[in-house]
Parts: sequence; C-alpha cells; structure tokens
Amino acid sequence: MVRVPAPPETPMRTANPILRADTFDVRADTDQSRMTILGTVHKTGFLVLIVFAVAMWLWKEFPVSRGAIPAGLYPWLIGGLIGGFVTAIVTGFKKEIAFVTAPLYAACEGVVLGAISALFDAIYPGIAIQATGLTAATLLALLFAYRSGLIKATENFKLGVTAATGAIFLMYLASWILGMFGVSLPFLHGNGVLSIGISMVIVVIAALNLVLDFDFIEQGQEKGAPKHMEWYAAFGLLVTLVWLYIETIRLLAKLQSRD
Repeated sequence: MVRVPAPPETPMRTANPILRADTFDVRADTDQSRMTILGTVHKTGFLVLIVFAVAMWLWKEFPVSRGAIPAGLYPWLIGGLIGGFVTAIVTGFKKEIAFVTAPLYAACEGVVLGAISALFDAIYPGIAIQATGLTAATLLALLFAYRSGLIKATENFKLGVTAATGAIFLMYLASWILGMFGVSLPFLHGNGVLSIGISMVIVVIAALNLVLDFDFIEQGQEKGAPKHMEWYAAFGLLVTLVWLYIETIRLLAKLQSRD
C-alpha cells in the first residue's frame, strides 16, 4: 500500500513583523508551562498600563503649549525613539527575555506617545482622549467580532491585510526619503479630502491587523508554545496598538483642522 504524504500545512500570514509565520513553531517541553490566551491578555493589559502611566507622567512633567516641544522634552523623546527601536530588535531575536524587554519597550513607547499626544492636544484640545477612546473601542470591537466569528482570519483575509500593510509601509518609506530632499506629499500629510480618505483607509488596515494578531495568539496556544511566549505575543499586539493609536490621532487632527 502506497502511503500518500499529507499536504504541507498552509503557512500563516501576518502583517505584523513581530508575529511572523514561524513565531510559535517552538513548543513547550513536557515539564514547562504553556502559553494561554488569558495569560497573554493579562500581560498585554500590563504593558498598556505601562504605556499609559509613562505617557501621563511625561505629559505632566513637560507641559506643552501652542504645539511647541519644551527643550527638556527632547532628550526624553529621542531616548524613547531609540530605546523603543533597540528593545524591539532585541525582543525579536531574544523572545525568551521578552518578560524584560517588552515592559522596557512599553515604557519607551509611553515616552513617545506621551510627547506626540501632548503636541496634538495643545493644538486640538481633547484629541488625545478621543484617540485613546477610539483605539480602545476598536480593540474591543474587533476582539468581539473575532471571538464571535463575525470576522474570520481566512488565508485570503490574511493575504489582503498583509499586502495592504506592506503597501502602506512602502508609501511611508517613500515619503520619508522624499522628505529628506524637501519633497512633500500633500495627499499623505495634508488635510484635503484625499488625504483624509487615505488616513481612514490606513486606520482600517491598522485595525484589521489586530485580527491577524488575535489569530496568531490563538495559534500559539493551540501549538503549545512555552509560557514566556505570552510576553512576546503581548509585545507584538502592543506594536499594532501603538500604530493604530498614532494613525487615529493623525486622522482626528486632519478632520479637526478643517473646522
């Protein structure tokens, strides 16, 4: 009797560079605790609290007026940007120490988001609270839609979101390179109808990345990943939430600038 080999497993896709297709290929040993969705939720909540606490501290410590960054805030902002980048890289290569690097990353992002929020709120009072509320509401709504089956992370869905996220990355990269030569892209950074429409699309794509993250976290539990991967999964989810918040506050600023 000829044994027919089983078809290869369809690789998982995600637009999040942290939660790659092979992220949860590692499995816990028989004597190790295993990753759970609930444990990941708790750790994600802890990281979000760190971001919020640091952002609030920075906001109070360096009050911003008229959209101008206080001189004392610059070292913190630069340190937060560099620290966030370094800790993200280290976490990507050393998943087993994510219990240390993930909170450090959250603290760095708290500095960055605190400065960004203060700047926007000085120009458009109340916008930071609006962006925070919309980000939280989006997270909860998509989590409910995913758990209830209203949104399913099919292969076509994953492929579409991944492709759209890649296109957004290339667009921002091109904008950054052109900006070094003094070339501006009004359709991306302006407040016209086209720019607002593009920002709305970007917010939607950022939000849909949460569904992919939920799916990968669920896969981690099903594959029996070790307990320390909860910190890594929470870190990956926080990366998406930070992106979603930044895009949300940018969209709100564009809308309010037209009033």
